[in-house]
Amino acid sequence: MSPTVSTASQDVSADSREPISRGAGARRRVLQAALQVLRDDGLAGFTMEAVARRAGASKATLYRHWPTSGALMIDAMDATFQPFPVPDTGRVDTDVAQILAAFVTLLERTPFPRLLAAFIDAAERDPALAALHADLTRRRREPLLVVLARARERGQLPRDLDPEVTTDLLTSPFFYRRLIAHQPIPPGLVDDVIAQVLSRPKRL
Repeated sequence: MSPTVSTASQDVSADSREPISRGAGARRRVLQAALQVLRDDGLAGFTMEAVARRAGASKATLYRHWPTSGALMIDAMDATFQPFPVPDTGRVDTDVAQILAAFVTLLERTPFPRLLAAFIDAAERDPALAALHADLTRRRREPLLVVLARARERGQLPRDLDPEVTTDLLTSPFFYRRLIAHQPIPPGLVDDVIAQVLSRPKRL
């Protein structure tokens, strides 16, 4: 499942050049710079040199923490776009709606779609990066999987419901409209998708 985004990723000035210091603040600054380079220059321009220049750091500093630009890209995406919290309202439709609404916000109000497109491009070219991308994606699907599995145990969903497939069905319309069709996401789409996917009759 897709993650929450830290607004701090947009706070670093592209013209910042002061030497980087040690500690969590310095690491965050490099990760923010990495996402800015990926957003502005795409995969072709995503190099350790470009990120170092944007962060006001040296390449040697970056290489001490990240062995490759791919590892830095994964770390930047992982740290910035965190998994959504797992709601527990007692109603599966409400829980799913909260997660999907947060997902819509991520797609429409943050640079996540553009970053994700470059990230997928990189993963297609690099098998090692593809494996890391798969693990990152798996962890971000977890909130919906937990909500669906819990609802199935409570009898709110059919016992034969497959949480993995259902997660695909719930999230795919939003990915498709935003990243493939390049269309706005209608206000009522969350409720419509939930009604279509979760209201199927139980098998006899």
